[in-house]
Amino acid sequence: MKIIGISGLPNSVPFKQKHWPGLDPREYRISQGHDAAAALIIDGEIVAAAAEERFNRKKHTGDFPLCAISYCLSEAGIALEEVDEIAHGFDYSRLQQLYAGDPISAKLYREVFSREALLEAVTNSLPGVPADRVHSVNHHLAHAASAYFTSGWKECLVVVIDAMGEIHSASIFAATDGKLVKIREISANDSIGILYSLLTLHLGFDFNADEYKIMGLAPYGDPTRFRSFFEEVVQFRADGTIRIPILRLNQSRDERENYLKTRGYLSERLLPPRKPEDEITDMHRDLAAALQECLNRTVIHICRSFGESTGLRKLAMAGGVALNCAANGKLLRSGVFDEIYIQPAAGDDGVALGAALYRSSQAGKIINRRIPVPFYGPAPCADQVEVALRQFSDRICVTHLGSLDQTCSEAAKLIVDGRVLAWYRGRMEFGPRALGNRSILADPANPHMRDRINAMVKKREAFRPFAPAVSVDQVHRWFELPPETELPYMIATADVREEHRAAFPAVTHVDGTARVQTVSPRDNSDFYALLRAVGKATGREMVLNTSFNVKGQPIVNTPREAIETFLGTGIEFLFVENSLISRK
Repeated sequence: MKIIGISGLPNSVPFKQKHWPGLDPREYRISQGHDAAAALIIDGEIVAAAAEERFNRKKHTGDFPLCAISYCLSEAGIALEEVDEIAHGFDYSRLQQLYAGDPISAKLYREVFSREALLEAVTNSLPGVPADRVHSVNHHLAHAASAYFTSGWKECLVVVIDAMGEIHSASIFAATDGKLVKIREISANDSIGILYSLLTLHLGFDFNADEYKIMGLAPYGDPTRFRSFFEEVVQFRADGTIRIPILRLNQSRDERENYLKTRGYLSERLLPPRKPEDEITDMHRDLAAALQECLNRTVIHICRSFGESTGLRKLAMAGGVALNCAANGKLLRSGVFDEIYIQPAAGDDGVALGAALYRSSQAGKIINRRIPVPFYGPAPCADQVEVALRQFSDRICVTHLGSLDQTCSEAAKLIVDGRVLAWYRGRMEFGPRALGNRSILADPANPHMRDRINAMVKKREAFRPFAPAVSVDQVHRWFELPPETELPYMIATADVREEHRAAFPAVTHVDGTARVQTVSPRDNSDFYALLRAVGKATGREMVLNTSFNVKGQPIVNTPREAIETFLGTGIEFLFVENSLISRK
């Protein structure tokens, strides 16, 4: 059975732009249906998955994922006619009456959320697909399926927390013997994800896009200044749920659409909104710290409560909030669960995968095994590489290396010598993290490297931290983790051992933590070989690893994009497969 899962609501932002003209561009992200993607499941196995942004180069795009679908079909070598189902990771079919209260809401339902809108989008991009092959899957159910059916566990608790899926912000499931049973929901009127995103906007960043910047800023602040505010506005309930009354202040259509009353309350009770170009002050840092502290407590409260009430000792998570590495690290260190698994494409791109997995499970075609490092995107063919090299031949020098061993040896020498290089090979990662195939790499021990890469390469805020990629063999030497701990998805923080914090200034955050990625030969044999080569020179099988892109752009996909990004930044060397590229 062949199923394509998709995510995104292509009419969502255009509808808001039409009916609410003149907003701050950042306010148009207060909407659903971003991060469109496609995933292909064949007989329960994941064959391919990719976000549409990697093809159309529009970050967080909600456009219909035609390019991603085309890639998935090409990767499998099948035609669209051979696909049995298309599964969409939203289902508003039971909510039409909820949107009937005023003309704009009713129109929103018809043009953005309805099955008719979905079928129109499918027909426009994929003419000939019969309507009976198109299915909708509840958003949080798709998130839950993406976590459970890639966990490899027969039984576990599944917790989904995001900003909003249809009308809920969190859903809790008991998963047993291939079945997902929902045991509790939390309304979007009490969404910790929406509160976090509104404060992200309040602090001068982008709603539903820049939350990770708040996570990076938080350790620079003192949460005590604003702690009492969050203790008041986020109320923990004995049944494991939460209430956030300030999200219920919005009564009119305009207020609800843009959370105007809530945002006014934040301005009155906290501090005025920061403009993106304004200086970041101690007040902003302290607010970020208190917000992150609140999120940490909320995630642990929800997960602990339902872990205790169900008796389930394994936890699988998905949803946009599950991408918060700091909260995940706190949860891991809390000891609440015996094992925790966080699906690496936990955001809305991941519901494309989850929708397809859920429909496959309903047909009895599912293989529940732990997801490997998610290299489900396209790989360059030799012809693509050669064409790109010829295209830029007047600007680059190319050295063809004879083998992976030689490539790793040359790259290791450059890293040890303090150079910044890009590493492009194999299939592209699915999800927001670059895990060794579309990466910028450097020496984590260089005290100037973080500021240098932020300013000259990534062109982003100076407070932003970088992650270490370390061999699974050595992870316990440098981090407060048991031997051979596997954290392959770069999705949780860990404490750097105190005696080594000064030795790794480029990847140790101000609070002594790092967003660790472990690498094993099973995960990525090529990247592991590079770490081993670095280790031979330094004794440390570790590099600084950050995504191969610049601020505001998606991670590179094609060899051409890799070379263009290399030439447009301060990256000094680029490895494309076994070719070393430098500037003329």
